[in-house]
Amino acid sequence: MMRLETERLTIVPVDHQLVERLSPEYYEIHGFIKSYLDKLQEDESLLGWGVWFVIEKESGRIVGDLGFKGKPVDHTVEIGYGIIPSAQGQGYATEAAHKLIEWSLSTKLVSRVIAECLEDNIASIHVLEKLGFEETGAKDKMLKWKWRDR
Repeated sequence: MMRLETERLTIVPVDHQLVERLSPEYYEIHGFIKSYLDKLQEDESLLGWGVWFVIEKESGRIVGDLGFKGKPVDHTVEIGYGIIPSAQGQGYATEAAHKLIEWSLSTKLVSRVIAECLEDNIASIHVLEKLGFEETGAKDKMLKWKWRDR
């Protein structure tokens, strides 16, 4: 099984087997995860280019999810992330996103990572800035970002 490790986190790609083993109260499976699982069923090569669970090593609990909005197109992927409220403010989004960006670049299929967030999402803006993203514009209350290799 594919998995990424950081000092505090284990990051695993979401698939049907993993979700089937979760009890509903353990982690909420949002609509975008269900949609991704439907697409994954049709195209197994999406694994890794969709949703990943962020698991806190110390407790073994899922503290969030992150991933890409599809396979690379023109060597570009869009990253997104979310951490449950009780685990926010601990640097998990930054730690997990950094590792996932590293992984994507290591595949040699990606050379550009983009992101977007609501213009009033201060926490997400801080994560993107810490990761080395630069703002490239705004549209419909969404800020657009591009990762720059340091």
